[in-house]
Amino acid sequence: MGMHFHGHGRGRLDADDLSLKNVNFKHLGRTKEFVMPFLGRLAVSMALVIILGILGLQGPVIIGRVVDLVETQTATYDALYKLVSLYVGLQVLMAVLRYVQTYIMSWTGQHMLYSIRKKLFVHLQDLGLDFYDRLQAGRIMSRVVSDVEAINNLLAGGSLNLLSDFVNIFGIVYIMLKLNSRLAMVTFITFPLLFLTVYFLQSKLTLAYHKTRRRLADIAANLQESISGMKITQAFSREDQNQDRFTDTNRQNFEAQMEAARLHAAFFPLVDIISTLGVALVYYYGGIRMSLGDTAVTIGTITIFVNYTNRLFWPIRNLVEVWNWVLQAAVSSERVFEVLDTEPNVKDKPGAVELGELRGHVEFKDVTFGYDPSLPVLHNVNIEAKPDETIALVGPTGAGKTSVINLLCRFYDVQGGQVLVDGHDVRDVTIQSLRQNLGIVLQDTVLFSGTIRENIRYGRLSATDEEVEEAAKIVGAHDFIMRQPEGYDTEVRERGSRLSVGQRQLLAFARALLADPRILILDEATSSVDAYTELLIQRALEKLLKGRTSIVIAHRLSTIRNADRIYVIDKGRVVEVGNHEELLAEGGLYKSLYEKQFTGAPLVEEEIEERPVTGKPGLRPATGD
Repeated sequence: MGMHFHGHGRGRLDADDLSLKNVNFKHLGRTKEFVMPFLGRLAVSMALVIILGILGLQGPVIIGRVVDLVETQTATYDALYKLVSLYVGLQVLMAVLRYVQTYIMSWTGQHMLYSIRKKLFVHLQDLGLDFYDRLQAGRIMSRVVSDVEAINNLLAGGSLNLLSDFVNIFGIVYIMLKLNSRLAMVTFITFPLLFLTVYFLQSKLTLAYHKTRRRLADIAANLQESISGMKITQAFSREDQNQDRFTDTNRQNFEAQMEAARLHAAFFPLVDIISTLGVALVYYYGGIRMSLGDTAVTIGTITIFVNYTNRLFWPIRNLVEVWNWVLQAAVSSERVFEVLDTEPNVKDKPGAVELGELRGHVEFKDVTFGYDPSLPVLHNVNIEAKPDETIALVGPTGAGKTSVINLLCRFYDVQGGQVLVDGHDVRDVTIQSLRQNLGIVLQDTVLFSGTIRENIRYGRLSATDEEVEEAAKIVGAHDFIMRQPEGYDTEVRERGSRLSVGQRQLLAFARALLADPRILILDEATSSVDAYTELLIQRALEKLLKGRTSIVIAHRLSTIRNADRIYVIDKGRVVEVGNHEELLAEGGLYKSLYEKQFTGAPLVEEEIEERPVTGKPGLRPATGD
């Protein structure tokens, strides 16, 4: 559905194929959708650029007249005063117009930047977890930040620079031909040389820009991965290896940037040499014409031509800069539209109904599912949780327990069978109304930057401060929160780094309780916590599960014992169903798992599943879960 990415978990445009034929300009035309809302301001800005260009061309003519008056000794006070006043007035007027034009364009550019990033971010919120499996977070960030910036540079800056350059080029050529066509034609002799230089370097610059865009994306991806995994890196003493890997990526970026810099460094001096050659021809030919008594050539005329010749090479030189912006924007617009054209793997079907207040009846009927449809990880699974029941899912790591949760939350859709909530197929209801009735507490508790109060309120923004504190008290989190430096207003920092694993889980329980979902989904594993925190978590669980339908990936024996029904899952199939006593009596897989727990081993291997509910960027779907 929609566009598909190719390659090993990377977007097609992040691949290392740097062939020039990959520059696709068709997406540049699509950027008009970002321009249209600001067309009026852009038109005003363009009109001002044209006026500024025309006014700017008058300065050399005025200076030439002054030179001729002085040189022929015909200058009068009044004539000089008028010309100098006209020149100064012209510069002041241009300064005012340039200020207005710059401000309008800056305003327009920033609003365009804002609107593009907003559209991209809103779309990213809608994309399914399969998208985040394929593309690393750093590469997505590169598209939202630097690629959008590159598009905006062209739309808000490059387009006006291009217009200004053309006004200058055609204006100067017209005035020079009108003043003295012979002298103008001599000046134009250098044009073919200039265009040959531009053409020769253009293809090399194109390739260099391709490389730099990709290398920057590589750095962003490497950096994001390194920072988010710093604890693991330090735990396994992998600092040196990570440093070597980043150094390699950084070196590739350095080499790509230096290649582009070398081409730029060569380009501008070459243009300056050609420009100097043009000026020399003006002096040489103009001097010869004057010595031959050509009255059409004066010192003032030569002054005007030298001034215009220098000015003529600026816009021609700038055209390459604008061309580079076009190249960057072409590559970046393709990368941005590749994301915008990606359809969510899960979305509301036409006519999807809104779920009202739920009773909380959940059924999985003959469900078959695989992250890759050709490799099912669930086979004809049947699970039922009646209103207010707690059911537990147990089984070895990779058995498929997390996949059950993914399907109920509709992070993915089944390939066979049905997932029903109160008799409604989850594919027939709106995603928002479904998830509003679900509360999720994950094994890896996710806290966001902000205060403890804001994190608890995350599931119900309308909750009062009193309700937030009441939820924290019920789950036993209030005491440790009050011991924090600023109580409920303490900043948790990124991912809750200030708090212990147990404290983060208690906050997740408080968040779920405050949201008061009809159906609670719980992955209750924690790393080793102290006995007191373990007791708090156990009490919080009892209060959290009460009075709602709960589906628990269970790791604690007490939760399993109290469950109304236990589903034992192995290799994607439900192999046993019953309560604790019934399953022990059967003497199957559940009993062997229980005996491991009873003898001190974990009830279930710690769930470090490759396909987490959170859809961590850069991780691949597991084949066994």
